Amino acid sequence: MLFPTLDFALFFVIVFLVAWELRRDLQARKLVLVFASYFFYGYWDIRFTLLLAGSSLLNYAAGRIIGGLNDGALRKWVLGIAVALNLGVLAFFKYYGFFLGSLADLLAAVNLERDLPFLEIILPVGISFFTFQGISYLVDVYRRHVDASRSVLDIFLYISFFPQLVAGPIVRAAHFLPQLERTPHVNRRMAGLAVVLILVGLFKKMVIANYLATELVDHVFFDPTAYGGGDLLLGVYGYAVQIYCDFSAYSDIAIGVAALLGYRFPRNFDHPYRSASLQEFWRRWHISLSTWLRDYLYIPLGGSRGSTFQTYRNLFLTMFLGGIWHGAAWTFVFWGAFHGAMLGVERAVTRRWDELTGNGHHYGGGLMAALMGVGRRIQGTFATLLGIVLTFHLVCFAWIFFRASSFSGAWNYVAGLADWSQPAQFASPFIVGLIAFSLAGQFLPSGWAVGAGRVLQRVSWPVLGLTLGFGILLIEAMAPEGVAPFIYFQF
Repeated sequence: MLFPTLDFALFFVIVFLVAWELRRDLQARKLVLVFASYFFYGYWDIRFTLLLAGSSLLNYAAGRIIGGLNDGALRKWVLGIAVALNLGVLAFFKYYGFFLGSLADLLAAVNLERDLPFLEIILPVGISFFTFQGISYLVDVYRRHVDASRSVLDIFLYISFFPQLVAGPIVRAAHFLPQLERTPHVNRRMAGLAVVLILVGLFKKMVIANYLATELVDHVFFDPTAYGGGDLLLGVYGYAVQIYCDFSAYSDIAIGVAALLGYRFPRNFDHPYRSASLQEFWRRWHISLSTWLRDYLYIPLGGSRGSTFQTYRNLFLTMFLGGIWHGAAWTFVFWGAFHGAMLGVERAVTRRWDELTGNGHHYGGGLMAALMGVGRRIQGTFATLLGIVLTFHLVCFAWIFFRASSFSGAWNYVAGLADWSQPAQFASPFIVGLIAFSLAGQFLPSGWAVGAGRVLQRVSWPVLGLTLGFGILLIEAMAPEGVAPFIYFQF
Protein backbone atom coordinates (compact mmCIF):
# COMPACT_ATOMS: atom_id res chain seq x y z
CA MET A 1 0.00 0.00 0.00
CA LEU A 2 1.91 3.03 -1.30
CA PHE A 3 1.52 6.48 0.25
CA PRO A 4 0.62 8.30 -3.00
CA THR A 5 -2.37 6.08 -3.88
CA LEU A 6 -6.13 6.21 -3.40
CA ASP A 7 -5.98 3.00 -1.34
CA PHE A 8 -3.74 4.64 1.24
CA ALA A 9 -5.79 7.84 1.25
CA LEU A 10 -8.98 5.92 2.10
CA PHE A 11 -7.11 3.80 4.66
CA PHE A 12 -5.64 6.85 6.38
CA VAL A 13 -8.92 8.78 6.50
CA ILE A 14 -10.59 5.85 8.29
CA VAL A 15 -7.67 5.38 10.71
CA PHE A 16 -7.49 9.14 11.35
CA LEU A 17 -11.19 9.44 12.22
CA VAL A 18 -11.27 6.34 14.44
CA ALA A 19 -8.00 7.22 16.21
CA TRP A 20 -9.17 10.70 17.12
CA GLU A 21 -12.53 9.42 18.24
CA LEU A 22 -10.63 7.17 20.68
CA ARG A 23 -8.05 9.74 21.76
CA ARG A 24 -9.18 9.64 25.42
CA ASP A 25 -9.09 5.83 25.57
CA LEU A 26 -5.38 5.17 25.08
CA GLN A 27 -5.55 1.39 25.17
CA ALA A 28 -8.35 1.18 22.61
CA ARG A 29 -6.57 3.74 20.42
CA LYS A 30 -3.31 1.81 20.49
CA LEU A 31 -5.15 -1.43 19.70
CA VAL A 32 -6.76 0.22 16.66
CA LEU A 33 -3.40 1.57 15.48
CA VAL A 34 -1.77 -1.86 15.85
CA PHE A 35 -4.60 -3.45 13.87
CA ALA A 36 -4.31 -0.73 11.22
CA SER A 37 -0.54 -1.20 11.03
CA TYR A 38 -0.87 -4.95 10.53
CA PHE A 39 -3.55 -4.38 7.89
CA PHE A 40 -1.19 -1.90 6.17
CA TYR A 41 1.69 -4.41 6.22
CA GLY A 42 -0.48 -7.42 5.38
CA TYR A 43 -1.95 -5.59 2.38
CA TRP A 44 1.32 -6.52 0.62
CA ASP A 45 1.61 -10.12 1.89
CA ILE A 46 -0.38 -11.24 4.91
CA ARG A 47 2.03 -14.09 5.67
CA PHE A 48 4.72 -11.68 6.83
CA THR A 49 2.54 -10.21 9.55
CA LEU A 50 3.54 -13.35 11.48
CA LEU A 51 7.18 -12.34 11.11
CA LEU A 52 6.36 -8.84 12.34
CA ALA A 53 4.47 -10.26 15.34
CA GLY A 54 7.31 -12.67 16.09
CA SER A 55 9.83 -9.82 16.07
CA SER A 56 7.64 -7.81 18.43
CA LEU A 57 7.16 -10.71 20.86
CA LEU A 58 10.88 -11.51 20.85
CA ASN A 59 11.88 -7.94 21.64
CA TYR A 60 9.14 -7.48 24.24
CA ALA A 61 10.12 -10.67 26.11
CA ALA A 62 13.86 -9.99 25.88
CA GLY A 63 13.35 -6.42 27.04
CA ARG A 64 11.39 -7.56 30.09
CA ILE A 65 14.07 -10.11 30.97
CA ILE A 66 16.96 -7.66 30.55
CA GLY A 67 15.11 -4.97 32.48
CA GLY A 68 14.40 -7.34 35.35
CA LEU A 69 17.95 -8.64 35.80
CA ASN A 70 20.66 -7.07 37.94
CA ASP A 71 23.49 -9.46 37.11
CA GLY A 72 25.60 -7.63 34.51
CA ALA A 73 27.01 -10.75 32.86
CA LEU A 74 23.59 -12.39 32.60
CA ARG A 75 22.03 -9.21 31.17
CA LYS A 76 24.76 -9.14 28.52
CA TRP A 77 24.13 -12.80 27.63
CA VAL A 78 20.39 -12.23 27.19
CA LEU A 79 21.06 -9.14 25.09
CA GLY A 80 23.53 -11.03 22.92
CA ILE A 81 21.12 -13.92 22.32
CA ALA A 82 18.22 -11.57 21.51
CA VAL A 83 20.32 -9.44 19.12
CA ALA A 84 21.65 -12.60 17.47
CA LEU A 85 18.09 -13.87 16.93
CA ASN A 86 17.07 -10.54 15.41
CA LEU A 87 20.08 -10.51 13.10
CA GLY A 88 19.66 -14.21 12.32
CA VAL A 89 16.15 -13.66 10.97
CA LEU A 90 17.36 -10.66 8.98
CA ALA A 91 20.32 -12.62 7.61
CA PHE A 92 18.15 -15.55 6.54
CA PHE A 93 15.66 -13.47 4.57
CA LYS A 94 18.09 -10.91 3.20
CA TYR A 95 21.47 -12.61 2.81
CA TYR A 96 20.90 -16.37 2.48
CA GLY A 97 20.91 -16.31 -1.31
CA PHE A 98 23.81 -13.85 -1.48
CA PHE A 99 26.10 -15.87 0.80
CA LEU A 100 25.21 -19.17 -0.86
CA GLY A 101 25.72 -17.68 -4.33
CA SER A 102 29.09 -16.24 -3.32
CA LEU A 103 30.10 -19.61 -1.86
CA ALA A 104 29.08 -21.38 -5.08
CA ASP A 105 31.18 -18.92 -7.13
CA LEU A 106 34.17 -19.45 -4.82
CA LEU A 107 33.90 -23.24 -5.03
CA ALA A 108 33.59 -23.07 -8.81
CA ALA A 109 36.71 -20.90 -9.00
CA VAL A 110 38.76 -23.65 -7.30
CA ASN A 111 37.04 -26.51 -9.20
CA LEU A 112 35.07 -27.73 -6.18
CA GLU A 113 31.52 -27.26 -7.46
CA ARG A 114 28.80 -28.54 -5.17
CA ASP A 115 25.00 -28.68 -5.27
CA LEU A 116 24.04 -26.17 -2.60
CA PRO A 117 20.58 -25.85 -0.97
CA PHE A 118 19.32 -22.74 -2.75
CA LEU A 119 15.88 -21.53 -1.66
CA GLU A 120 13.50 -19.06 -3.29
CA ILE A 121 13.11 -16.54 -0.47
CA ILE A 122 10.89 -13.46 -0.65
CA LEU A 123 12.43 -10.45 1.09
CA PRO A 124 9.88 -8.98 3.53
CA VAL A 125 9.36 -5.26 2.97
CA GLY A 126 10.96 -3.11 5.66
CA ILE A 127 12.60 -6.00 7.55
CA SER A 128 15.85 -4.04 8.00
CA PHE A 129 14.01 -1.10 9.52
CA PHE A 130 11.87 -2.93 12.08
CA THR A 131 14.79 -5.21 12.98
CA PHE A 132 17.01 -2.21 13.74
CA GLN A 133 14.23 -0.64 15.80
CA GLY A 134 13.95 -3.80 17.86
CA ILE A 135 17.71 -3.98 18.41
CA SER A 136 17.92 -0.33 19.42
CA TYR A 137 15.16 -0.91 22.00
CA LEU A 138 16.98 -3.87 23.54
CA VAL A 139 20.34 -2.08 23.67
CA ASP A 140 18.74 1.00 25.23
CA VAL A 141 17.06 -1.16 27.87
CA TYR A 142 20.40 -2.85 28.54
CA ARG A 143 22.13 0.53 28.87
CA ARG A 144 19.26 1.73 31.10
CA HIS A 145 18.53 4.59 28.71
CA VAL A 146 14.89 3.48 28.67
CA ASP A 147 12.81 1.30 30.99
CA ALA A 148 11.61 -2.03 29.64
CA SER A 149 7.99 -1.61 28.59
CA ARG A 150 5.45 -3.56 30.62
CA SER A 151 2.89 -3.21 27.84
CA VAL A 152 3.14 -5.73 25.02
CA LEU A 153 0.71 -3.51 23.09
CA ASP A 154 3.14 -0.60 23.25
CA ILE A 155 5.97 -2.72 21.84
CA PHE A 156 3.74 -4.08 19.09
CA LEU A 157 2.82 -0.52 18.11
CA TYR A 158 6.41 0.72 18.39
CA ILE A 159 7.69 -2.01 16.05
CA SER A 160 4.79 -1.91 13.57
CA PHE A 161 3.51 1.71 13.49
CA PHE A 162 2.55 2.04 9.83
CA PRO A 163 3.90 5.52 8.89
CA GLN A 164 7.53 4.43 9.32
CA LEU A 165 7.18 0.65 9.19
CA VAL A 166 8.59 -0.11 5.74
CA ALA A 167 11.13 2.67 5.06
CA GLY A 168 11.83 4.57 8.27
CA PRO A 169 12.80 6.80 9.84
CA ILE A 170 14.22 4.44 12.47
CA VAL A 171 12.55 5.74 15.63
CA ARG A 172 14.13 5.22 19.05
CA ALA A 173 12.04 3.72 21.84
CA ALA A 174 13.07 6.52 24.21
CA HIS A 175 11.52 9.00 21.77
CA PHE A 176 8.33 7.11 20.87
CA LEU A 177 7.22 5.00 23.86
CA PRO A 178 6.69 7.98 26.23
CA GLN A 179 4.33 9.49 23.63
CA LEU A 180 2.08 6.44 23.98
CA GLU A 181 1.48 7.25 27.64
CA ARG A 182 0.03 10.70 26.90
CA THR A 183 -3.26 11.78 25.41
CA PRO A 184 -2.38 12.68 21.79
CA HIS A 185 -2.72 16.30 20.81
CA VAL A 186 -2.36 18.12 17.50
CA ASN A 187 -2.22 21.88 17.48
CA ARG A 188 -2.46 24.02 14.37
CA ARG A 189 1.29 24.42 14.19
CA MET A 190 1.79 20.63 14.03
CA ALA A 191 -1.02 20.27 11.52
CA GLY A 192 0.32 23.06 9.32
CA LEU A 193 3.79 21.54 9.27
CA ALA A 194 2.30 18.08 8.60
CA VAL A 195 0.41 19.36 5.54
CA VAL A 196 3.57 21.04 4.21
CA LEU A 197 5.64 17.87 4.70
CA ILE A 198 3.03 15.62 3.08
CA LEU A 199 2.62 17.88 0.04
CA VAL A 200 6.36 18.43 -0.37
CA GLY A 201 6.97 14.70 0.00
CA LEU A 202 4.32 13.84 -2.59
CA PHE A 203 5.78 16.39 -5.02
CA LYS A 204 9.32 15.09 -4.57
CA LYS A 205 8.23 11.49 -5.10
CA MET A 206 5.45 11.71 -7.68
CA VAL A 207 6.88 14.49 -9.83
CA ILE A 208 10.66 14.85 -9.44
CA ALA A 209 11.71 11.28 -8.58
CA ASN A 210 9.27 9.57 -10.94
CA TYR A 211 10.05 11.79 -13.94
CA LEU A 212 13.80 11.41 -13.47
CA ALA A 213 13.45 7.64 -13.09
CA THR A 214 11.27 7.09 -16.16
CA GLU A 215 12.76 9.74 -18.46
CA LEU A 216 16.47 9.36 -17.65
CA VAL A 217 17.85 7.15 -14.89
CA ASP A 218 16.23 3.81 -15.75
CA HIS A 219 17.42 4.11 -19.35
CA VAL A 220 21.09 4.90 -18.75
CA PHE A 221 21.53 2.37 -15.95
CA PHE A 222 19.80 -0.40 -17.89
CA ASP A 223 22.52 -0.37 -20.56
CA PRO A 224 25.25 2.23 -19.92
CA THR A 225 27.27 1.02 -22.92
CA ALA A 226 24.56 2.39 -25.23
CA TYR A 227 25.10 6.01 -24.15
CA GLY A 228 27.89 8.58 -24.18
CA GLY A 229 29.57 10.36 -21.32
CA GLY A 230 27.16 13.31 -21.41
CA ASP A 231 24.09 11.13 -20.84
CA LEU A 232 25.86 9.03 -18.21
CA LEU A 233 26.99 12.09 -16.26
CA LEU A 234 23.49 13.52 -16.45
CA GLY A 235 22.17 10.11 -15.38
CA VAL A 236 24.24 9.93 -12.22
CA TYR A 237 23.27 13.51 -11.32
CA GLY A 238 19.67 12.50 -11.99
CA TYR A 239 19.96 9.44 -9.77
CA ALA A 240 21.48 11.51 -6.96
CA VAL A 241 18.41 13.73 -7.12
CA GLN A 242 16.02 10.81 -7.61
CA ILE A 243 17.17 8.80 -4.59
CA TYR A 244 17.15 11.89 -2.38
CA CYS A 245 13.68 12.97 -3.52
CA ASP A 246 12.34 9.41 -3.34
CA PHE A 247 13.70 8.52 0.09
CA SER A 248 13.32 11.90 1.79
CA ALA A 249 9.78 12.03 0.40
CA TYR A 250 8.88 8.85 2.28
CA SER A 251 10.34 10.31 5.47
CA ASP A 252 8.51 13.62 4.96
CA ILE A 253 5.17 11.87 4.43
CA ALA A 254 5.77 9.49 7.36
CA ILE A 255 6.59 12.38 9.70
CA GLY A 256 3.55 14.32 8.46
CA VAL A 257 1.15 11.37 8.77
CA ALA A 258 2.42 10.55 12.28
CA ALA A 259 2.00 14.22 13.27
CA LEU A 260 -1.64 14.21 12.14
CA LEU A 261 -2.17 11.23 14.47
CA GLY A 262 -0.53 13.12 17.33
CA TYR A 263 2.98 11.63 17.32
CA ARG A 264 6.31 13.33 16.66
CA PHE A 265 9.05 11.70 14.61
CA PRO A 266 12.62 13.01 14.33
CA ARG A 267 13.88 14.69 11.17
CA ASN A 268 15.57 12.26 8.77
CA PHE A 269 17.14 14.51 6.09
CA ASP A 270 18.70 17.96 6.25
CA HIS A 271 19.81 19.21 2.80
CA PRO A 272 22.59 16.60 2.44
CA TYR A 273 23.91 17.78 -0.93
CA ARG A 274 25.12 21.06 0.49
CA SER A 275 27.57 19.22 2.73
CA ALA A 276 31.19 20.36 2.52
CA SER A 277 32.54 16.99 3.72
CA LEU A 278 31.51 13.35 3.80
CA GLN A 279 31.30 13.53 7.58
CA GLU A 280 28.80 16.37 7.26
CA PHE A 281 26.94 14.45 4.53
CA TRP A 282 26.36 11.57 6.93
CA ARG A 283 25.10 13.98 9.55
CA ARG A 284 22.48 15.17 7.06
CA TRP A 285 21.61 11.99 5.07
CA HIS A 286 19.27 9.34 6.52
CA ILE A 287 19.94 10.77 9.97
CA SER A 288 18.10 8.01 11.83
CA LEU A 289 20.32 5.32 10.25
CA SER A 290 23.61 7.25 10.50
CA THR A 291 23.00 8.00 14.19
CA TRP A 292 21.97 4.35 14.73
CA LEU A 293 25.26 3.19 13.20
CA ARG A 294 27.14 5.73 15.32
CA ASP A 295 25.47 4.84 18.63
CA TYR A 296 25.14 1.07 18.25
CA LEU A 297 28.17 0.21 16.12
CA TYR A 298 30.84 2.92 15.81
CA ILE A 299 30.95 3.94 19.48
CA PRO A 300 30.83 0.33 20.82
CA LEU A 301 33.72 -0.49 18.47
CA GLY A 302 35.70 2.23 20.22
CA GLY A 303 34.80 5.29 18.16
CA SER A 304 37.65 7.79 18.06
CA ARG A 305 38.85 6.99 21.59
CA GLY A 306 41.73 4.75 20.52
CA SER A 307 44.71 5.21 18.24
CA THR A 308 44.50 6.83 14.81
CA PHE A 309 44.54 3.41 13.15
CA GLN A 310 41.73 2.17 15.40
CA THR A 311 39.63 5.23 14.61
CA TYR A 312 40.04 4.68 10.86
CA ARG A 313 39.31 0.98 11.31
CA ASN A 314 36.11 1.77 13.22
CA LEU A 315 34.99 4.27 10.55
CA PHE A 316 35.61 1.73 7.81
CA LEU A 317 33.87 -1.15 9.58
CA THR A 318 30.85 0.99 10.42
CA MET A 319 30.32 2.10 6.83
CA PHE A 320 31.21 -1.33 5.45
CA LEU A 321 28.49 -2.92 7.59
CA GLY A 322 26.16 -0.04 6.70
CA GLY A 323 26.67 -0.97 3.05
CA ILE A 324 25.80 -4.60 3.73
CA TRP A 325 22.68 -3.45 5.61
CA HIS A 326 21.47 -1.82 2.40
CA GLY A 327 21.50 -4.95 0.32
CA ALA A 328 22.87 -8.41 -0.38
CA ALA A 329 25.12 -7.60 -3.35
CA TRP A 330 28.79 -6.79 -3.92
CA THR A 331 27.78 -3.38 -5.24
CA PHE A 332 26.46 -2.45 -1.78
CA VAL A 333 29.58 -3.88 -0.15
CA PHE A 334 31.71 -1.64 -2.37
CA TRP A 335 29.46 1.36 -1.72
CA GLY A 336 29.85 1.01 2.04
CA ALA A 337 33.57 0.25 1.85
CA PHE A 338 34.15 3.27 -0.41
CA HIS A 339 32.40 5.62 2.02
CA GLY A 340 34.33 4.10 4.93
CA ALA A 341 37.65 4.51 3.16
CA MET A 342 36.89 8.06 2.03
CA LEU A 343 35.84 9.10 5.53
CA GLY A 344 39.25 7.93 6.74
CA VAL A 345 41.07 9.74 3.92
CA GLU A 346 39.06 12.90 4.58
CA ARG A 347 39.90 12.77 8.26
CA ALA A 348 43.63 12.33 7.55
CA VAL A 349 43.71 15.12 4.94
CA THR A 350 41.83 17.50 7.24
CA ARG A 351 44.28 16.91 10.08
CA ARG A 352 47.25 17.43 7.77
CA TRP A 353 45.71 20.59 6.31
CA ASP A 354 45.17 22.04 9.77
CA GLU A 355 48.81 21.36 10.59
CA LEU A 356 50.09 23.01 7.40
CA THR A 357 47.86 26.10 7.65
CA GLY A 358 48.43 26.61 11.37
CA ASN A 359 44.74 26.40 12.14
CA GLY A 360 44.06 28.04 15.49
CA HIS A 361 47.13 30.34 15.38
CA HIS A 362 46.53 33.86 16.74
CA TYR A 363 48.14 36.96 15.23
CA GLY A 364 47.44 39.52 17.92
CA GLY A 365 45.69 42.85 17.17
CA GLY A 366 45.95 45.69 14.69
CA LEU A 367 46.17 45.65 10.90
CA MET A 368 47.85 42.23 10.67
CA ALA A 369 45.05 40.60 12.63
CA ALA A 370 42.42 42.29 10.42
CA LEU A 371 44.16 41.20 7.20
CA MET A 372 44.59 37.64 8.44
CA GLY A 373 40.94 37.57 9.47
CA VAL A 374 39.80 38.65 5.99
CA GLY A 375 42.15 36.17 4.39
CA ARG A 376 40.83 33.34 6.51
CA ARG A 377 37.24 34.22 5.67
CA ILE A 378 38.02 34.20 1.95
CA GLN A 379 39.94 30.98 2.34
CA GLY A 380 37.08 29.50 4.36
CA THR A 381 34.44 30.42 1.76
CA PHE A 382 36.51 28.98 -1.09
CA ALA A 383 37.26 25.82 0.90
CA THR A 384 33.56 25.38 1.69
CA LEU A 385 32.53 25.73 -1.97
CA LEU A 386 35.29 23.38 -3.07
CA GLY A 387 34.27 20.94 -0.34
CA ILE A 388 30.63 20.97 -1.47
CA VAL A 389 31.60 20.23 -5.08
CA LEU A 390 34.07 17.47 -4.19
CA THR A 391 31.76 15.86 -1.64
CA PHE A 392 28.82 15.84 -4.06
CA HIS A 393 30.88 14.15 -6.77
CA LEU A 394 32.32 11.56 -4.38
CA VAL A 395 28.76 10.75 -3.30
CA CYS A 396 27.65 10.59 -6.95
CA PHE A 397 30.50 8.20 -7.81
CA ALA A 398 29.38 5.90 -4.99
CA TRP A 399 25.74 6.16 -6.12
CA ILE A 400 26.74 4.47 -9.40
CA PHE A 401 27.51 1.26 -7.49
CA PHE A 402 24.44 1.67 -5.29
CA ARG A 403 22.16 1.88 -8.34
CA ALA A 404 23.85 -0.55 -10.73
CA SER A 405 22.38 -4.04 -10.96
CA SER A 406 25.83 -5.65 -11.01
CA PHE A 407 29.46 -4.87 -10.30
CA SER A 408 30.37 -5.19 -13.98
CA GLY A 409 27.52 -2.87 -14.90
CA ALA A 410 28.82 -0.27 -12.45
CA TRP A 411 32.32 -0.37 -13.94
CA ASN A 412 30.87 -0.15 -17.46
CA TYR A 413 29.06 2.97 -16.31
CA VAL A 414 32.24 4.48 -14.84
CA ALA A 415 34.22 3.66 -17.99
CA GLY A 416 31.51 5.20 -20.18
CA LEU A 417 31.87 8.54 -18.41
CA ALA A 418 35.17 9.01 -20.28
CA ASP A 419 33.58 8.56 -23.73
CA TRP A 420 32.12 11.81 -25.02
CA SER A 421 32.00 10.82 -28.69
CA GLN A 422 28.22 10.45 -28.73
CA PRO A 423 25.80 13.38 -28.46
CA ALA A 424 23.64 13.55 -25.36
CA GLN A 425 20.15 12.16 -25.93
CA PHE A 426 18.51 13.07 -22.61
CA ALA A 427 19.77 16.63 -22.05
CA SER A 428 16.35 18.21 -22.62
CA PRO A 429 15.56 21.55 -20.95
CA PHE A 430 12.97 19.78 -18.80
CA ILE A 431 15.35 17.13 -17.42
CA VAL A 432 18.29 19.51 -16.95
CA GLY A 433 15.97 22.09 -15.36
CA LEU A 434 14.45 19.48 -13.02
CA ILE A 435 17.89 18.42 -11.79
CA ALA A 436 19.09 22.02 -11.41
CA PHE A 437 15.89 23.04 -9.60
CA SER A 438 16.19 20.13 -7.18
CA LEU A 439 19.86 20.76 -6.39
CA ALA A 440 19.19 24.47 -5.88
CA GLY A 441 16.58 23.49 -3.30
CA GLN A 442 19.36 22.00 -1.20
CA PHE A 443 20.46 25.53 -0.32
CA LEU A 444 17.11 26.70 1.04
CA PRO A 445 17.15 27.65 4.74
CA SER A 446 16.87 24.56 6.95
CA GLY A 447 13.72 25.87 8.63
CA TRP A 448 11.78 26.80 5.51
CA ALA A 449 9.21 23.99 5.99
CA VAL A 450 8.56 25.10 9.57
CA GLY A 451 8.07 28.65 8.29
CA ALA A 452 5.58 27.46 5.67
CA GLY A 453 3.77 25.48 8.35
CA ARG A 454 3.43 28.62 10.46
CA VAL A 455 1.68 30.33 7.54
CA LEU A 456 -0.80 27.45 7.27
CA GLN A 457 -1.43 27.35 11.03
CA ARG A 458 -3.29 30.66 10.72
CA VAL A 459 -6.04 29.17 8.55
CA SER A 460 -9.10 27.31 9.86
CA TRP A 461 -9.23 23.52 10.05
CA PRO A 462 -11.58 23.17 7.02
CA VAL A 463 -9.31 25.41 4.92
CA LEU A 464 -6.29 23.39 6.00
CA GLY A 465 -8.03 20.19 4.91
CA LEU A 466 -9.00 21.76 1.58
CA THR A 467 -5.42 22.92 1.07
CA LEU A 468 -4.18 19.37 1.55
CA GLY A 469 -6.82 17.94 -0.79
CA PHE A 470 -6.26 20.55 -3.51
CA GLY A 471 -2.49 20.12 -3.25
CA ILE A 472 -2.78 16.36 -3.71
CA LEU A 473 -4.99 16.80 -6.78
CA LEU A 474 -2.58 19.34 -8.28
CA ILE A 475 0.43 17.05 -7.73
CA GLU A 476 -1.52 14.13 -9.21
CA ALA A 477 -2.19 16.22 -12.32
CA MET A 478 1.51 17.11 -12.67
CA ALA A 479 2.87 13.60 -12.11
CA PRO A 480 3.51 10.96 -14.79
CA GLU A 481 1.17 7.99 -14.94
CA GLY A 482 1.68 5.18 -12.46
CA VAL A 483 3.31 5.12 -9.04
CA ALA A 484 6.73 3.49 -8.76
CA PRO A 485 7.55 1.78 -5.43
CA PHE A 486 9.81 3.74 -3.11
CA ILE A 487 13.47 2.82 -3.63
CA TYR A 488 14.03 1.92 0.02
CA PHE A 489 11.22 -0.65 0.05
CA GLN A 490 13.86 -3.17 -1.10
CA PHE A 491 15.93 -2.60 2.02
